Amino acid sequence: TGGTGYIGSHTVVELQKNGYDVIIADNLVNSSLDVLDGIEKITGIRPEFEEIDLTDREVTRDFFARHSDLRAVIHFAALKAVGESVNKPLEYYFNNLNSLMNVLTCMREFKVPNLVFSSSCTVYGQADVLPVTEKTPRHEAESPYGNTKVMSEDIIRDLMRVEPDMKALALRYFNPIGAH
Repeated sequence: TGGTGYIGSHTVVELQKNGYDVIIADNLVNSSLDVLDGIEKITGIRPEFEEIDLTDREVTRDFFARHSDLRAVIHFAALKAVGESVNKPLEYYFNNLNSLMNVLTCMREFKVPNLVFSSSCTVYGQADVLPVTEKTPRHEAESPYGNTKVMSEDIIRDLMRVEPDMKALALRYFNPIGAH
């Protein structure tokens, strides 16, 4: 999800280079279709693409039903600007949490066992000790965007406790950069 965004498109390139079949689900809010041209130029493969809104439960379910052979979801789709989230908190909570819950609901229903979740370093808040490591405790997030990532990690953790056949990993980025 969000495969035409910055981090998503770089991930698509690496997955395709390593022989994985990729289907991108994206609503193009933070990206454009031109990204598909760039991916194809780099890899020689144009990934399958569907423009969908993951906050729509039925549309998301239809996507999963049509792609019932999925083995994993890498969930990058989210609104992502810390400052903007302060001015538009409801939009961030609605988009980021509903899209995640719809994806998780469909993963469970269609038995997609693996999730990689795009979290954020914002879950660390103002860390007590630097440098931050994976053992650094989370602190209160300082923005609605950060709160959506904290809540998302909690939702995923709680679901993984009751779904033994599902596995999840959260990536907590600081400043991602790409090679293309």
